[in-house]
Order: sequence, then structure tokens, then C-alpha cells
Amino acid sequence: MENEFNQNRGFSSTWLRFFLVVVLVLGIFFRFVNLDSKVYWIDETFTSLRISGYRLAEMLHQLSENDLVGIKDLHQYQQANTEKNVIGTIKGLAFEEPQHTPLYYSMAHFWAKWFGSSVAVTRSLPALISLLAFPCIYWLCQELFESSLTGWIAIALVAVSPFQVLYAQEARQYSLWTVLILLSSAALLRAMSITNRRNTKATVLAWSIYAVTLVAGLYTFLFSVLVALGHGLYVVATQGWYLTKTVIAYLLASLAGVIIFLPWLYVSNTNLSKVTSKTSWTQQEVSIPTLVETWGLNLSRLFLDVDDNWGAINLLLYLSLAILVGYSLYFLCRQTPAQVYLFIFILMGVTTCALVLPDLITGGKRSTVLRYLIPCCLGIQLAVAYLLATKISSVALGSWRQMGWRLVMILLISGGVVSCAISSPAEFRWNKYTSVNHPQVAEVINQASQPLLISKSLEIMSLSYLLEPKVQFHWLTRQPFEIPTEGFSNVYLYNPSNEVLNEFRQKPNYQVELVNKWNYQLEPVYNTKASLWELTQ
Repeated sequence: MENEFNQNRGFSSTWLRFFLVVVLVLGIFFRFVNLDSKVYWIDETFTSLRISGYRLAEMLHQLSENDLVGIKDLHQYQQANTEKNVIGTIKGLAFEEPQHTPLYYSMAHFWAKWFGSSVAVTRSLPALISLLAFPCIYWLCQELFESSLTGWIAIALVAVSPFQVLYAQEARQYSLWTVLILLSSAALLRAMSITNRRNTKATVLAWSIYAVTLVAGLYTFLFSVLVALGHGLYVVATQGWYLTKTVIAYLLASLAGVIIFLPWLYVSNTNLSKVTSKTSWTQQEVSIPTLVETWGLNLSRLFLDVDDNWGAINLLLYLSLAILVGYSLYFLCRQTPAQVYLFIFILMGVTTCALVLPDLITGGKRSTVLRYLIPCCLGIQLAVAYLLATKISSVALGSWRQMGWRLVMILLISGGVVSCAISSPAEFRWNKYTSVNHPQVAEVINQASQPLLISKSLEIMSLSYLLEPKVQFHWLTRQPFEIPTEGFSNVYLYNPSNEVLNEFRQKPNYQVELVNKWNYQLEPVYNTKASLWELTQ
């Protein structure tokens, strides 16, 4: 109680209240400013394809039937339309991307029907959803620490986390998943607490809320299975193997959630080959030193995401953040009861082990994809928030050490603000992966007076958002290749395979010349390449 009194007294300080409110306002601002400035990358175009209700197979068939396709024609598969409804969205996922569950995409479908399908509007939905993370993480801190100050510092860390701001502005399900991880975790702790008070009606309601949040999480992202498994391990760790009222209530709520999720489990299992093929890129071989380097880089992105060319300064910053996180986890174990630190460690550990161990044993790069590790990210931020809240409000530290920890908190949060300010107007950031070269490619193509773009790469869906309406497309599927080149000032091949290049080189009436190649080392694990060739007769 004394520690909580000190923390709340620390929070009553005028400067601290003002600082945290300003940070929250900045976090909201960064989520909505420049929503359409960054490249609308390939994954986001698949979100728009699902919004349209068309399947990829339908789109490719119709594109191959036409010699020439304009940007307007291509974008009919990128917006809501009267011909398709939300059932088309769900069926498209079920048959072509069963690894993605339908809740977010169904919400995005209706959002586009109501407000339009522009990039800014499509991204505004996850941005709005991300705001719900603030009350959810505050509630979780109350259940874990019973501390208002910890809750407000956790809100500040999430508000200006460069990683979380980037994914709040991405037209995918990850901001919704973040909210539901926090919400289901807080609901579980609340239900367990109420069960111990023997209030039957309140207990039933609390566990029903948990079951609903569990189902919502499962229908948002398949990795929610790992979060649910972590919750189960936590219940066992704190209640033992005895069938207590809490264990029975948890089992009933989880059983209800699993039963409701069974239809999509059946869909995923039926189309398991699609799941395997769509996720095969995560199994590409990566050396262990490269994995470790990427883990360190990803850890820093929770708090800091600045220029990668700072050399030794970057290394010092990343090392400092790693030490702070390590000390936060150690401090959490030393200062909190087992039911508190166990929850955070299990929340972090299940997903982390499920991704890291296969990479170490069989090879792959699953654990380098930071968006898959959101449960671990949230656990780290909770631990850091608790450390800072305890240190800046502890009278026992003395005024100078207290001031030192306040300075650490200000520098840490300010690093996030600076990172978001750098990231906000940028055309691309590291989370755009395969599409980072598109601005340079589009600049070349747009300079031509009447360009024709030829490709069989799905990246043209993303590239099309940067091209001017004068650009025409030819989808390269039929052989022998017959290209309608008349009336065009320039004919470009985008990312052609060696097979396609050789096919054209063997034709006596065609010449192929390289315009440019782009090679962007996104991070230690990802090297993004693009090439543009010009076809002449």
C-alpha cells in the first residue's frame, strides 16, 4: 500500500501529468497524420483485394483476358463495390489465405463501403482501433499492479512507440490484435479476481467477457492461439492442477471459445497447403548471428527507430535499451508477487518460444518478424513501465536518484517522439519490406509520356498506387508473348524473371535493355531487389 501511495503521489506531480498528457496527444497525432504518405505495400493491397470481395484467381483471370489494363481497371479489385458483399471477403480468405482470420477484414469491408477505399480511409480504421490500446493497457496495469502511474507510463510508451505507430497506420489486423491481446489479458485477470470473491453473477459475466475477447482474438489472428495457450499456462501456474472454481470457469470459457472458432480451424486444416505455401518465406535459412542481430534491432524499435547510418551511436543506443529492458525484467521478478511477474513472462514466453525455437532448430526467420511478436513487445513495455513508475515515485531512492530515473523516462519517451517525427513524412519504412523500392521505380515510369508496363509480378498492385493514370498495364501470362507496343512511347518490363528476359532476347524483333536495378538492404535478414527493363523493337 505504501508503494502504491508513493506512485500515486508521484503521478499527482503537475509536471508529470502534463508530460504524459502531451505524449498521449502526440501519439494520437502521429497515428493520423500523413496516413497516405507511405507506400501502400503488397500486404495492404491484399487487404484491399479482400475488401473488394474478389479472389486473386478472379483478378488474374480477368487481367489475362485483356491486352491492356488501366490503373482504374486494376483498382476495381482494390475497393468495395456493389457486385460483392462481405461473404466474398470471407470466402476469399478461406480459399486463398486461410492463415488470416476474417474479423478485421470484414470490418474493413464495411468501413470501405461506408467511407470509401482511398489509402487514407483504409488506413484510418486500424489507426482508430489502435486508440483502444490506451484504455486496455491501463486496465491491464490496474489488474496487475494496481497502479495508476504504471498505467499512464505504459500508455505513454505505447502511444509513441515507433513500432506500434507504424502498425497503427498499416491496413492490416495488427492494431486490432494488439487491442485484443490487452483486452483478453485484462479480462482474464479480472475474471480470476472476481471468482475468488464468490460473487456468482459477476463471475459468470466476467468469464463471459473473457470468452468473447478470446473468440475475437482468434478470429483476428491465428497466433492468438499462442496467447490463449499462455493464459492457460498462467491459470495452471497460479491455481495448480486442482479443479478449483477458477480452473473450471477458465476451462468452460476456453471451451466455448474453441467451439466457436472450430469452423475456421476446419477451413485452415482443409486448405493447409495454402497456409504452408503462403508462409514458406518464413522458413528461408538465416544464420544464428544474423538472427541475433535482427532480434536486437527489433527490440530497439519498440522505443527508438532512427537513421541506421549512425554507426557506433546506434550500437550504443541499442545496447542501452537492451540493458534497460533486461533490468526491467529482473526488477519485475524481484519486486512483484509471482502472480504478477509470471503473467508477463508467460505472455512473452509462449509466442517467443514458438517462433524462436523452430528458427534455431530447423532454420528460418519467423522470429525476425516483429509483428508476430506483439505479445512479447507488450510484455516488455509493461515491465519497463513498472520499473519507471516505481523508480520515479520511490522516496527511498532520494531526490537525485529519483531525478535520474525521471530523466531516463523522459529520454526514453522522447526517443519515441523523435522516431515518430522522422518516420511520419517518410515514403517508406522498414515495415514495408518488398515494396520499399517502388517510389524509385514509379519515378522512372512516370517520366515517360505514354508508358506501358509489362509484368507478371503481384507487386504491380502496390506499384500502381504511385503511378500516374497515363500508365497502362499488360499482364504477362500467355506464351508466346505478344505485346501490344503500338502507341506507347516506352515499354517497360518490371521484375522479369530470367526466363522472360531470355524469351524476349530470342525474338529478332525485340531488344531488352536494363534501365536500372535497385537493391535495398532493409535489415540484416531482408534484402529487397527490383529491376526495370525497357523493351524496344
